[in-house]
Amino acid sequence: MSKPIAATNDFVVKFANVNGSGSASANGLFAKVLLRMGIPVGARNIFPSNIQGLPTWYEIRVSEAGWLGRRGGVDLMAAMNPQTWDGDVKEIMPGGYLIYDSSKPLPASKFRDDITIIGAPLTELIASEFINPRERQLFKNICYVGVLAQLLGFEAEVVKQLLTEEFKGKDKLIQPNFKAFELGRAYAEQHLAPIGLRVKRTDKVGDRIFVEGNEAAALGAVYGGATFCAWYPITPSTSLAEGFQKYCTKLRTEADGTNKFAIVQAEDEIASIGMVMGAGWAGSRAFTCTSGPGISLMNEFVGFSYYAEIPAVIFDVQRGGPSTGMPTRTQQSDLLLAAYASHGDTKHPMLFPGNPTEAFEFGALAFDLADFFQTTIFVMLELDIGMQEWLTEPFKWDPTRKLNRGKVLSYEHLEQGVAFGRYRDVDGDAVPYRTYPGTHPTKGSYFTRGSSHDKDARYTERGVDYVEGMERLLRKWETMKSHVPAPIVKKAPKRTPDGVIYMGSTDPAMEEALAALEGQGIHLNAMRVRGFPFSDDVFEFIRDHEQVFVVEQNRDAQLKSLLVNEGGVHPARLVSVLHYDGTPITARFIIKDITEKLQAGQATLRENAE
Repeated sequence: MSKPIAATNDFVVKFANVNGSGSASANGLFAKVLLRMGIPVGARNIFPSNIQGLPTWYEIRVSEAGWLGRRGGVDLMAAMNPQTWDGDVKEIMPGGYLIYDSSKPLPASKFRDDITIIGAPLTELIASEFINPRERQLFKNICYVGVLAQLLGFEAEVVKQLLTEEFKGKDKLIQPNFKAFELGRAYAEQHLAPIGLRVKRTDKVGDRIFVEGNEAAALGAVYGGATFCAWYPITPSTSLAEGFQKYCTKLRTEADGTNKFAIVQAEDEIASIGMVMGAGWAGSRAFTCTSGPGISLMNEFVGFSYYAEIPAVIFDVQRGGPSTGMPTRTQQSDLLLAAYASHGDTKHPMLFPGNPTEAFEFGALAFDLADFFQTTIFVMLELDIGMQEWLTEPFKWDPTRKLNRGKVLSYEHLEQGVAFGRYRDVDGDAVPYRTYPGTHPTKGSYFTRGSSHDKDARYTERGVDYVEGMERLLRKWETMKSHVPAPIVKKAPKRTPDGVIYMGSTDPAMEEALAALEGQGIHLNAMRVRGFPFSDDVFEFIRDHEQVFVVEQNRDAQLKSLLVNEGGVHPARLVSVLHYDGTPITARFIIKDITEKLQAGQATLRENAE
């Protein structure tokens, strides 16, 4: 028997349930109680792509130190799904704890000798008070929350306060939930011994909020001036469109009920992006939200946006691929697909938010960039950010900030005789001026051409005109480098020849890994890239180090490929750390992989020296 784990405000709890059993609200309640007690948590809902019946898990990282990424390993498993029992029990750390429904006895072979077993007759407890079968299923979840609340030291009043808030307007459900919670809590108080894991009120949450990335991005789109959304349902992006509708209904509806927005659920992804292009051409700030399979279908229209220079925003909430892949698992595997979408020579800007706060900020910024550069902007979310609730900084908005509509000629400009050529580089930044349809009855009109055109939007197949236009688009790409979000650099406390580059949802696990590696005497300068095209700072960072680890969540090292392709970096300078099983990357995975690669490199140097 291993020594039981003892920790306060620093452990991992995992709930193993069946999808459709009503466990999600109970597990979410568990996380929110901790937040109300001032204890930071990182929560991950791991769910199947079917509607009901398959296994689902909810993992909560309790960390007073503030680590919000997945750590790896489980200290306390609430095993409520017989189908996944063996795997769930195996996942518990030596010295950890297993809580299960002991209403039916299990053979000794189903347990481990190196963990603490906690049995509570949840089904019997609920059956003694509730008759309705559906109620029994639902309240069993609240009952195990009650057991854990007593074992861990939850403040019962906080639980009841949250239940009251959750069921506001459905008051008849409040008292039954109280009863189910008290059944579990009272049983644990009377029959179960204290365990080594405890929670204690603290003040480490501060003013941070707990919110999903898709919700944040949707609100960012509203603040960024978006008035049109066309979309086709696809996991994991659907909640972004639903969030946009919710916030528009609240913030873009006039007193007389008139909507100042339009949302269309199209017949497919191709139709949705086509509508977005039409709205963008007409002057609306327009977007669609999708995932990898949708981007594949939208490729031709994205190329049209690039060449005809029409603004659009695409929120790509990345999931596991290829093909249907793993619709409810997270990856960073659409980078190359988005960066070079469509046939011919194209390049598209991408923004890489690392948390919901940046999803809000970049969600708004994307529309300024799309309008100014007259092209499609990809906001590269991931399921781990989009569909998960994160503890994140409150959103901020400068009320004096004005929307940057870019180079748009007005009626007055045209009336004053301003020369207009739709695809002319007037200012030397490679960005042309445009007009909205109907701006002037006789001036400023042009054909929007996806076919080859000259500076004045006239059809041509003259090679010199085509080359001139494509060269200007490449110069525009150079201009973009100073407008996308700059990378964030974190210097190691000691001088080091090694660096690490990463992006997106890797950030919280990477921060923890850097601190742990530093404790082992391994120092790395770190850079989180937040935008593509990459600024010169990214390549200077690579040049300043003998080797740079590139940590990303895909199989084929797509971020590394972009760095090599765009910066002429020798591939040997970049060492890949790849995680792509569909679960969020953990600090322990990063630490192990980087440590092993450093040790292997040192062994090779010794062999060469000998």
